[in-house]
This record gives sequence, structure tokens and C-alpha cells, in this order.
Amino acid sequence: MADLDVLSREELVALAKELWESNQLLQSEVSALRAESERLKKDPPSGIARAVPSFVKPSRPAKPKRPKKKRPHSYVRHREEPTKITEHAVEECPDCGRKLFGGWVHRVRQVIEIPVIRYEVIEHRFLRCRCGVCGKNYVASADLSGEVIGKHRIGVRLMSLLVYLKQSCRMPVRSIQRLMKSLWGLHLSIGEIAEALHAAARFGQGVYEALKEKVRGSPFVHGDETGWREDGKNHWLWSFCTPEARLFVMDKSRGQAVPPRVLGERYGGIVVSDFLSAYSYHLGLHQRCWVHYLRDLKALSEGRPKDMGVQQWVRDVRDLYDEAKAFRSDKRGERVRAREQFQERLYALALPYAKRECPQRLLAQRITRFVQEMFTFVEHPDIPSDNNPAERALRPAVIYRKVCGGTRSEKGSATAATLMSLVGTWSLNGQDPLTACIQMLGAGSGIQSLSHQP
Repeated sequence: MADLDVLSREELVALAKELWESNQLLQSEVSALRAESERLKKDPPSGIARAVPSFVKPSRPAKPKRPKKKRPHSYVRHREEPTKITEHAVEECPDCGRKLFGGWVHRVRQVIEIPVIRYEVIEHRFLRCRCGVCGKNYVASADLSGEVIGKHRIGVRLMSLLVYLKQSCRMPVRSIQRLMKSLWGLHLSIGEIAEALHAAARFGQGVYEALKEKVRGSPFVHGDETGWREDGKNHWLWSFCTPEARLFVMDKSRGQAVPPRVLGERYGGIVVSDFLSAYSYHLGLHQRCWVHYLRDLKALSEGRPKDMGVQQWVRDVRDLYDEAKAFRSDKRGERVRAREQFQERLYALALPYAKRECPQRLLAQRITRFVQEMFTFVEHPDIPSDNNPAERALRPAVIYRKVCGGTRSEKGSATAATLMSLVGTWSLNGQDPLTACIQMLGAGSGIQSLSHQP
């Protein structure tokens, strides 16, 4: 402003005229640019690549809208069927004090609680009656096989609960004892709980033998074993599984005499197992577990990350296995030829490393020894290439062993193996172990009869 004050009138008029002309020029350019922009919006040019800023994301095609999943209870909390209803109402008006009657349900709140109950003791009294005509005495006899086993005082439902807590919940006997005392006020001695478990196992021995026959008649069986402790000594828990049954056997040995004793000397199915030599007794078809072998391949690869020869050999073996897994054919002859070709290729991969010192020598020797038993799943598509069912069957037993520390006697080991087999098979077939055990122990006639006593 100080510079403008020193200008004369003529200089100010000339400056204003210059600014007016510049303003007119800028307005004309803005109008032209607006017109050009509107024209380009209506008729954009084709084939002209425009620079896209780096922050602009490319347009993605809109995903088709999927129909909403129908939910039976929407997103609200599921309400249970009430067993007891308590109504809350205002008895009188807070303002005028008038008595209030009737009303309607404004809101509902459910509280789930367990009842406080005491255990029930059922005393069966057998009365002696005398006939006044013939002078003979008669005592009623009741068949209690549906309520209790033998001369035990523990009923079927309580005995089934003890089996469920011991096997499914993997609770030690002392923990079961404390739970009985806390929930129902029932005191059971350690020996009585143990004897109840033995009785349940003896009663289920017939079902256990039926499971053994089912496993022996299966077209294939998974076998595995894990360590066990019996009275502080090392034993082995063997698992033999099929898609419908789980059989556990306790033995002192991990040798090859155990599988034929369980499956039979003339078992004609396919044995799926790891690379333990105890399963080599079987003269029929085998399938060795590829999961175990791939796990060892992974360990070898991670232990030698800079050895390109090892890395390439591991990739070749893994690629061959993936190719075998992807093979499909409905013709038996093609599957047999494919199995033979996979065996030859795997043997060719292993042979150069099986007889010389190298990191993969042991895994190569394993292939040369078991190559005839590595691709049975190619010829028989129903046979899995892994032993995962047996591994999964043993996992609860391993947890049981870690929690309880094993068993104390040979009788306890036999009871544990029997109950593991029953509970494992029930769970495998989608049955509730508690309900199934009650049904097994309660399978009695329940028919009362009269017995004559003079």
C-alpha cells in the first residue's frame, strides 16, 4: 500500500486498466477450460492412456452377492426350555399406592443353574409271606440286572459316570472321589471306585471281544503303540484301529509277537503302520506311513539348509509322493502298473545314497528296505497313505498316562485297555460314551419272579 500511495493518478489508472485486461483474459481461459471439461465428460477420448496416481487403487469387479445363510435362531442368544418360572410384578402404584393386578410379560431373563441334590439310596426289601392254607412261606425275588451289576451297591448310572470321568475326562481316582463328595455329598472309597471300574470292564468284556473280531475282519487296520507304566515298570499300549472300531491291548513287549497275537496269524487285510519292524511279521500287504517319512524329510531339509544336493533330493521325493497322491484310475491294471512305476522311481532316487556316507543315507536305506510297502495306497485307493487314525486314537491315552501316571497292577492295565476300547469306539461312531455305557450296563430283563422257600 505504501508503493501505491506514491503513484500519481495517471499511473493508478494505467495499473487498473492492466489488471482489468488480465482479469478478462483469465476469465476467458477458465470458461474455455470448463467447456472442454464438460465435453470430455460427455465424450471421453478412446485409446489415450492417462497417468493414474499411485494412491489410486484399481477397480475390482463387484463380487456377486451370496444369499444370506439361514440361521435357526438368528444372532440372538439361544433360549432354553424353562423348567421353572418365577414372575416379578409391582404390587402397588408407586405414585398413588393403588393395588395393581394382572399385567403382561415385558421382558424375560433366563438363569441357568444346576440343582442341589443328594444321592439316592434305593433299598430293596424282600418280604416273606406265608400262605394260610398250605402253610408255606414265599419270598419275592427281583431281577435287578438293569439297575446294578452283580452284588455291587453302585448302580448302573453311577458306575457309568465313574467310567466316563475316568476315561473321557481322564480324571484320577482321587479327583473323582472329591467330585462325588462335592456335588452329591457321596463318599466312595478309592477301592470301591477302582472295583466299580473293574466290574464295568468285566461286564464289557463281551463287547471288547466283539471289537477284536471286528478288527480282525476289517480289510485294513492301523497299528501303533506308545509307552505305558504299570506299577513303575515299562509296558506298551498297542492300538489297532479301523474306521469303525478302536482296540487297545496292554503288553510288556514291543516286539513282533504282539500284532499276530491280536490280529491273528492269518490276518488277510492290509496293515497300515509306521516303520517299526514289529509289523513286518505280516506276510500280506503293508502300507508304511508317509507322514512319518515326510516329517523326517523335513527335519533333514531344515538341518541342511545350504546343502543343495540334500534340498534337491528332498524335493524330488516329495514331488514323487505328491504325484502318487494325485493319481486316479478306475482300472485295477492301471493302478498296479502305476504302483510298480512309482516304486521303481523311488528306488532309483534312493539307491545312489543308500551305500555311501551322506546326510540322506539313513532315509535312503529306509526306502530301499520298505519300497515295496510305500505305494500300496496307489493300487488300493481305499487305503490311506498315513497312519493318522492310530495316532489320533493314542492321543487321549497319552494324556491319560500323563495325568494318572499309568496303572498299578496287571488287572488295572487290562481294565484300562478294555474301557479305552469301549469309550474310544463309542466316540468314533458318534455315540455319547455316558449314554452308551448306561445302555451296555443296564441291559437286563428286569422281570420279577417268585421263589419258593419252605
